[in-house]
Amino acid sequence: MIIKILFLISSLSFASFGNFLDKPNIIFILLDDLGKEWISCYGGENIETPHIDKLASSGIKFSNVYSMPQCTPSRVCFLTGQYPFRNGWVNHWDVPRWGLGYFDWKTNPSIARVMKSAGYKTAIAGKWQINDFRIHPDALIKHGFDDFCMWTGGETDLTSNEHSLKSDQRYWDPYIHTSEGSKTYKRQFGPDIYNSFILDFISNHKDQPFFIYYPMTLPHGPLVHTPLDMNASTKLEKHKAMVEYIDFLTGKLVNHLDENLLSERTIIIFTSDNGTAGNISNNRNSRLIKGGKMKTTENGVNTPFIISWPGHIPSNSNCDALIDFSDMLPTFAQLAGTSLEKEYEYDGVSFVEVLKNPLSPSPRKWILSMGSHPGVGTLNGIENTHRYRDRVVRDEYSKVFVNSKGEIEKLVDLSKDLNEKNNLLESKKYINEIAKFRQIVETFPKIDNDPIYTIIDDYPIYREGNIPSKTHKK
Repeated sequence: MIIKILFLISSLSFASFGNFLDKPNIIFILLDDLGKEWISCYGGENIETPHIDKLASSGIKFSNVYSMPQCTPSRVCFLTGQYPFRNGWVNHWDVPRWGLGYFDWKTNPSIARVMKSAGYKTAIAGKWQINDFRIHPDALIKHGFDDFCMWTGGETDLTSNEHSLKSDQRYWDPYIHTSEGSKTYKRQFGPDIYNSFILDFISNHKDQPFFIYYPMTLPHGPLVHTPLDMNASTKLEKHKAMVEYIDFLTGKLVNHLDENLLSERTIIIFTSDNGTAGNISNNRNSRLIKGGKMKTTENGVNTPFIISWPGHIPSNSNCDALIDFSDMLPTFAQLAGTSLEKEYEYDGVSFVEVLKNPLSPSPRKWILSMGSHPGVGTLNGIENTHRYRDRVVRDEYSKVFVNSKGEIEKLVDLSKDLNEKNNLLESKKYINEIAKFRQIVETFPKIDNDPIYTIIDDYPIYREGNIPSKTHKK
């Protein structure tokens, strides 16, 4: 069944959970386009990520965590605790470039508001891209963040068909939005600015609980050299350099927590919004893995997921529990000892019990991933390309692919078929498994929502050619 949580978690102190803290700090690190094959503790070859590996050894490394296959669906799912078919962000929508709609604080739940209501100081630094800061410069405040340092996204220049060159920059000479407005930071490297902002925020708020959402811009294209490897020139060299810089920045963050005696008071969650870009491959555990971004195969949606909380959760542990991005909001709310915004319907469930014991039963029987490719821009606003977007559902061992008609068209046994090549849909051996998945699929709404937002009368309608022009597929 779709889990409908009108929530429900009482404000119990975590003292009742023995070694758990009351209102621990929470830092959620979200990479932009990186699969497991590029992290050495997950078996990635031709790459060294010692700081990330150390983070994993200090906590729990998860093997069955689903993101959505592309940027916007993953991020909005995380922020809302809702699947894309519910929050409407089924397709990717690059709001600063294409306009028309936006992530609306009046009509959507917000993980930052929930944490703020629990007494947390809240901050965000990195990539947002679901509001246009020229139109809503205070959008992040309204979503519940006390402070922010954000790449603006590629803001379309309304006077021409070209995107503004200055606002496209997220790496060298980045164009960044803060509470003081938007500007270019000449001769600086954007990821350093976002990281320094976070370290300063921690220093300024170390005596009270804080929640930090750290959506890194790395290693999403354009591929560039980094301050640690100025000579990287080929596509693969630049991508590797960017991954190594992720590791470097992760180490800086962890060291800063150590120096401020905050490590045992702080939970770090490290993950990615989807798999690696499709034009980049690497070996993982002696298998060549092609980047799976925008695909619902495991290389696209089964993301690296590490949680560190020294002194409170088991170290150097592995966990096979089923978790997806809708579960972050209820989990963080429980950790904060608060409840969710009661006017909304949610799909996620808390996995706090798994943190206490990684071998405990999975809090869910199945997880889901869906959503990719640009939506449709019309005079009515943003619409999705399908009335029912294709998706995948998996349990502990098996996985089904569901087409845009709501039909299961493929079943794979992940315990035996890592490449997801063998369709077992007609196998009598799996008849009960198929029936179980069909029951799950029947619980989904028959029509996906479009993005939900408040129409702005004077919101710019961008000229044809600057927005996708597809129509709904019936």
